[in-house]
Amino acid sequence: MMRVKKDDTVVVIAGKDKGKKGRVLNVNPKTNKVVVEGVNVITKHQKPTAMNQQGGIINKEAAIHISNVMPFDGEVGKGVRVRHEIQDGKKVRVSAKSGKVL
Repeated sequence: MMRVKKDDTVVVIAGKDKGKKGRVLNVNPKTNKVVVEGVNVITKHQKPTAMNQQGGIINKEAAIHISNVMPFDGEVGKGVRVRHEIQDGKKVRVSAKSGKVL
């Protein structure tokens, strides 16, 4: 089970964007990478196509390794480790600091 899911709020703990917070847009469990909103932004030169007549330079988020992000707990105000518990017959992710279900 992954510790980060789509639409989670995470904080970057390593790399050039260390300290930034953002929402997870995409998770790829095969490559262990995540795409976070506003983090690891790259400039891509787009050729004009039938779909995109304009082309030009666009900014988009690139994937970063999942080990470089940590789930953000608003109660604590920083990144937290995650543990898994079974509550009401369901496996849930729980913040290790606050004990709150993520």
